Amino acid sequence: MIKVKYCVDIDRPVLINNFEKRKWIHVGPEDEWNFYWTNIQTCRCLFNADKNYRLKDDQIINHFPNHYELGRKDLLIRNIRRYRREMLKSGTPIAKCVRGTFLYLDFIPTTYVLPVDYHLFLEEYRRSPSTWIVKPCGKSRGAGIFLIDKLSQLQKWSNKKKYPKNSSVKKETYIISRYIDNPLLISGKKFDLRFYVLVTSFHPLKAYLFKFGFCRFCSVKYNSNVTDINCLFAHLTNVSVQKEGVDYNSIHGGKWPTKNLKLYLASTLGEERTQKLFDDISWIIVHSLKAVCSVMSHDKHCFECYGYDIIVDRDLKPWLIEVNSSPSLTCTTSSDQLLKSKLIDSVVSVVLPPSGIPNCRWDKKPSPESLVNFDVLIDEAQ
Repeated sequence: MIKVKYCVDIDRPVLINNFEKRKWIHVGPEDEWNFYWTNIQTCRCLFNADKNYRLKDDQIINHFPNHYELGRKDLLIRNIRRYRREMLKSGTPIAKCVRGTFLYLDFIPTTYVLPVDYHLFLEEYRRSPSTWIVKPCGKSRGAGIFLIDKLSQLQKWSNKKKYPKNSSVKKETYIISRYIDNPLLISGKKFDLRFYVLVTSFHPLKAYLFKFGFCRFCSVKYNSNVTDINCLFAHLTNVSVQKEGVDYNSIHGGKWPTKNLKLYLASTLGEERTQKLFDDISWIIVHSLKAVCSVMSHDKHCFECYGYDIIVDRDLKPWLIEVNSSPSLTCTTSSDQLLKSKLIDSVVSVVLPPSGIPNCRWDKKPSPESLVNFDVLIDEAQ
């Protein structure tokens, strides 16, 4: 009997515990391996053309070579813009516009890339002053994010970010998005939703939605007037930010299962509106994946587990905030550990062929039983 050899260099405990249950053999990155759950940096090195490394048929890895086309904030925006233009040219009803606004593809807030789109942002701001949120494109977990409601604040920040001439430091790219200032609140607090999406192929597109998503709540009540834009504990739902606040509850971690959210919304707003909200979220995920299909590398050795962050406004309209190529598997609570163990178990069940041995030549047609806790989101092969 062939033993699967696995290698891990990210979020080790929840992964290793899961793989040990399968009686897999843990090896180092320099050894022969069959299954590699790696971080983004190692993946970049592995697929570096200069390395001239070739994966074997019995090796699979948890990232596509250019996974960042969806996970990097500025590239996500550019790919969705391009996708909209392509849909407009094709004349499909999906790209229908009403007074310059996409009717079905309007699922990202108005966003610009800085510094290249600064003058476009300036025109938009002067036309419709409001609160905006600024995020570094290459960082995660809330690092470097801040809000502005005056142009002088952005100018002051820009002056601080100027690099000396002939500096070898690479200039960082940011995005600036119109802030969703009418979020749906529960108990006066803002929240977002985290969904896990498994992609086993982009050509044809095959994606699966994990059944157990969750909400992440702010620890401080939201001020509808957004008067204190510096209070990130009221605005940013990232656990990395919230756990630094005095009101953070380490028992539940500020998290709530999406099944509880469904029950709450169905009882307060009705089952029909609740179902439409979650159908709209699935629509967003599918079309964001389609937006990168044409640029994504086709490598049968790869799969990807994305973390989707969605915010819902008071009209029950969902907005795509960002997509994480390497969502954290660190467990902050006992329920977190249970959820993420289920996630890893289900991912491995879907990406492995019936033999249980990694094989990139497999047609990636999992049986209904092997989906475990995933639902089919889209399968273009069928």
